[in-house]
Amino acid sequence: MVRLMRTIEWKDGTVVTIDQTKLPNTTRFLSIKNCEGVASAIKEMKLRGAPLIGVAAAYGLALTACHSKTKEKKELLKELEDSANLLRRTRPTAMNLFWAIDRLLKKAKESRDDVKALIELVVKEAQRIADEDVKINHRIGEHGSQLISDEDIVLTHCNAGSLATVDYGTALGVIRTAWRQGKRIKVIATETRPKLQGARLTAFELKRDGIPVTLITDSTVGYVMSKGLVKKVIVGADRIVRDAVINKIGTYAIAVLAHEHGIPFYVAAPTSTFDLNHTSKEITIEERNPEEITTFGSRRIAPKGVEAINPAFDITPIKHVSAIICETGILSTTEI
Repeated sequence: MVRLMRTIEWKDGTVVTIDQTKLPNTTRFLSIKNCEGVASAIKEMKLRGAPLIGVAAAYGLALTACHSKTKEKKELLKELEDSANLLRRTRPTAMNLFWAIDRLLKKAKESRDDVKALIELVVKEAQRIADEDVKINHRIGEHGSQLISDEDIVLTHCNAGSLATVDYGTALGVIRTAWRQGKRIKVIATETRPKLQGARLTAFELKRDGIPVTLITDSTVGYVMSKGLVKKVIVGADRIVRDAVINKIGTYAIAVLAHEHGIPFYVAAPTSTFDLNHTSKEITIEERNPEEITTFGSRRIAPKGVEAINPAFDITPIKHVSAIICETGILSTTEI
């Protein structure tokens, strides 16, 4: 199994991350030196995936602290709050973004340290969040692999792998662990329109790791299920609320099809993705530029003047979810 580097790393006051818009053809690393750069990378989906966005936001605040020129603690806290507000505006749906920002700000505001020590605290807390993410993903993999049998064919949607996290992955972490345990599994990956995260990223990760993967269009899910070619479905999540799982657009349709065909539908996500104070009706679903679906690359594929809607996520009612796999174990939907 080939391993390069963590998807995101802190290196002497610079955040280094893979530009995911260039994969799989080019492996390009971004060196980001300020919070504005982190916010831009998140908004442009150069880095994406709910857990990774959370870590990136924490590192964005660490950059603000690390490069601050102020000598006043009150001013540093204001700079951190301003950076937090900038980051909050990047992508409104993923819970981990807000969770990481709130955790780091709380730690900073509760500190009695002077400015120098506070800067060190912020950087260390951001690094701690990143390190925790890796450990959490491995625990998710260990728990979730219990649900995978030898010779299973597992369908996954979008990318919930090492590229969506600091390393290892959530849904793909489960698949990786099962593979390492010697289970002879195969994966079916949806292409995931319109940004093609399944085709570009999930297929890239699985091929790199030697795990058998077959790519299908999003509209082929019903066909492969009707032919008995899918035994389990595992996806990630961007937010889990009391009554639903919010994940990449297309997840809801897959869950309904899985239910119709009697196929277990599992969600793998850290507890930092849980937002149990809200229901799905209270969550803002990100609407992205319609040009993502009216064009392909730089080429227009729809007639000029045709309207399009482009939600980044959809809402899967909790009744369609067989279980949720997190770092604490396998949860039935009655336990959240």
